[in-house]
Amino acid sequence: MYRFRAWRLRLLFILSILGPGFITANVDNDAGGIYTYASAGAQFGYSLLWTMIPIMIALAFAQEISARMAVITGKGLSELIREEYGIRIAFLMMAGLVLCNLGDVMSEFAGVASSLELFGVSKYISVPLSAALVWVLVVRGDYKRLERVFLFASFLYLAYIIAGFLARPDWTHALQQTARVPSMGELRNPSFLYLSVAIIGATIAPWQQFYLQASIVDKGATAKDLKYSQIDAVFGSVFSVVVAAFIVVACAATLHLAGQHEIRDAADAALSLKPLGGEYAFVLFSIGLFNASIFAACILPLSTAYTVCEALGFESGLNKKFREAPAFYWLFTLLLGTGAAVILVPGFPLVKVAVLSQVLNGLLLPFVLVFMLLLVNKAYLMGRYVNPRLYHALCWGLTSLIILFTAYMLWHQ
Repeated sequence: MYRFRAWRLRLLFILSILGPGFITANVDNDAGGIYTYASAGAQFGYSLLWTMIPIMIALAFAQEISARMAVITGKGLSELIREEYGIRIAFLMMAGLVLCNLGDVMSEFAGVASSLELFGVSKYISVPLSAALVWVLVVRGDYKRLERVFLFASFLYLAYIIAGFLARPDWTHALQQTARVPSMGELRNPSFLYLSVAIIGATIAPWQQFYLQASIVDKGATAKDLKYSQIDAVFGSVFSVVVAAFIVVACAATLHLAGQHEIRDAADAALSLKPLGGEYAFVLFSIGLFNASIFAACILPLSTAYTVCEALGFESGLNKKFREAPAFYWLFTLLLGTGAAVILVPGFPLVKVAVLSQVLNGLLLPFVLVFMLLLVNKAYLMGRYVNPRLYHALCWGLTSLIILFTAYMLWHQ
């Protein structure tokens, strides 16, 4: 009884401090991410589960550093880059992020459309209504209210964990594949290598670090909140990667086992699960896709608005009214409206745009990680909160591996 109470108290403590870190890590399990994880499971079964442990560590490091810099400096990442490296560098980073995020926002509304089409709702109804709902929620809300909504949306990802159990996977085989090192033969397989890198890109995105740092600053966290922000960031990273692993497992245990190795999008994965995993697995997967898509459609334009306004010195923040931060809210509105509108245009090359945005994400991520590692080790910015030597070496090692792995994949395409 005592042990149960102790665990309950620990759980309640963790739930009480969840916020920007938990939200940021989970929102990247969006429509594109779900498609990537589902493709990995359908095409290679459990074989790509080996990526989950290194990705979990890398994401936790990146999130923790962002949270620490936000709390100690009280500034967003793009503002720090502008102040330390100049407006030209900040502008180039900002331009790359805007292009990446615009393509991603389009993909999120495609996810909204395809998920509700599974239940017979036309995209000409679902997309405009969803865009209007997101706009009202963000523009008319404040930070605390939105954080509660976003936390609720984050916990809806539990649907994928339940769907994974309903698929009745071979857990022994799944665990063995998670703990192994891939062979050189597998790494020479272009499709295996491409999906391995795609999983990295789907789990650790450039916008995450900008959004997390900006939202912690917007929340008003101070040095006394550092420990809680770090727990929030690390716990969110672990939960996010566990959800990703369960999506791979669910599709490995159903689609791959049935010989259905190719899927067109995340909605196709949900539909294919229906005869293989059952009605409940289909419904949970579909609801998860809708939640992930509309959740990301809120966060991605916000991330871009934060980044641009910080880089150019404009007022930003969810606690400000439209008239107090017009550039922030107009940019959010423009990105949201454009992302929703193009989905309704017949023949728009959405797949090409989505692929291009992922390529740009992959090219931008190493630069973001390098700037973060340079900034966090500046003593005049971070004081005694710079990275410890071993921790810093591990972060540089993981960043180098991500860069080398991506370059190796591009060389073999």
